[in-house]
Amino acid sequence: MATDKSIHGHITDLIAEERELRDKLGRGEISRDEENSRLRDVEVSLDQCWDLLRQRQAKRDAGADPDDASVRPADVVEKYLD
Repeated sequence: MATDKSIHGHITDLIAEERELRDKLGRGEISRDEENSRLRDVEVSLDQCWDLLRQRQAKRDAGADPDDASVRPADVVEKYLD
């Protein structure tokens, strides 16, 4: 069961990975295509984490169990931008 704290921890890890990918690109350790491919995955995961935190808070605000919130598929979360 995910907790707010564990979700925030995962967000922190993803942000660190994002920075490391940019650093590796800058040092020439990975190609632009490798960076872009992995960054896209990281960004989707971040969007899913933030969405899950919002769901959990909404459930708490409504008097429901935040543990009933679930990670939504990438195609659902990413459509929020459209």
